[in-house]
Amino acid sequence: MDLNSYNNVWVIGEQRQGKIQPVTIELIGEGRKLANQLNKKLAVVIPGNNIDNLAEDLLHYGVDIVYYLKHELLENFSTQGITIAVSDLILDRKPEIVLVGATSIGRDIAPRIAGRVGTGLTADCTKLEIDLTDNKILQTRPAFGGNLMATIICPKNRPQMSTVRPGVMEKAPYTEEVKGTIEVVTPNLKPEMIHTKLVEILELKKRLVNLTDAKIIVSGGRGLKKAEGFELLRKLADKLGGEVGASRAAVDSGWIDQSHQIGQTGTTVRPTVYIACGISGAIQHLAGMSESKYIVAINKDPQAPIFKVCDYGIVGDLYDVIPEMIEWIDKK
Repeated sequence: MDLNSYNNVWVIGEQRQGKIQPVTIELIGEGRKLANQLNKKLAVVIPGNNIDNLAEDLLHYGVDIVYYLKHELLENFSTQGITIAVSDLILDRKPEIVLVGATSIGRDIAPRIAGRVGTGLTADCTKLEIDLTDNKILQTRPAFGGNLMATIICPKNRPQMSTVRPGVMEKAPYTEEVKGTIEVVTPNLKPEMIHTKLVEILELKKRLVNLTDAKIIVSGGRGLKKAEGFELLRKLADKLGGEVGASRAAVDSGWIDQSHQIGQTGTTVRPTVYIACGISGAIQHLAGMSESKYIVAINKDPQAPIFKVCDYGIVGDLYDVIPEMIEWIDKK
């Protein structure tokens, strides 16, 4: 493999029902940094059909090229369709680095694409750096349950592929100025290549949790001692216009749905304010929320590790502290 024939940084964009997903903007922000270090171009690949407006919107985030994979068979999400279309484009254009969001969609297509193009894939990265001595990307991810960080390289194959957890990287800023271009690419797709068929889209009845975009998160852990404790946290979150999060211990206890889980095995978040209620501060949980701008900890144990990373700490029973917080908010 001629490594010198590979160029530029690509982001595989994700859109659902005509809306660009936040992780795509986060990857553009990180991809821009990598591309600038390498003095290369940044491209976004967006599969779909009748989404010309989304391709145009992506140019406002500082990308150089938008590859719009336009095909009627990509009207709705198709694992095989997207895998084939993106893989063929990679084999033809030869990007040096490819970034994919570690979402349900990204985790579905990324290993398939890597397999088709003959390269490796580092999953769930939390940090990406460039070794400028040979333009290798240093892909860092937690290992052994978050107890150590492993840095992985792909020295002999290209592209170098990573999936990145949502909420880890800073979003690219929106700009009015547009310098990039859109290239519409028609993938070589035929109906017989796709072995599944969309029959019906069912509306999800349960409350959707948007932890990634939340500016304020009120999170509960083992210290709640019961499922009813999350009702109190929900009252505080509602007063603040935030979301409710949880530690793995609370989820494993069956007190709240897994969609609320924050940490190494859950969602990574970086809100403006993170209120940790009855959370001790295990390293696995800290891996998912330590980038919060302000961390407020409420815990009865003054020796809890969470107090070493918080900006504001309250030693006390959360069942006494939170009602007082709610009362104070109501008065204001």
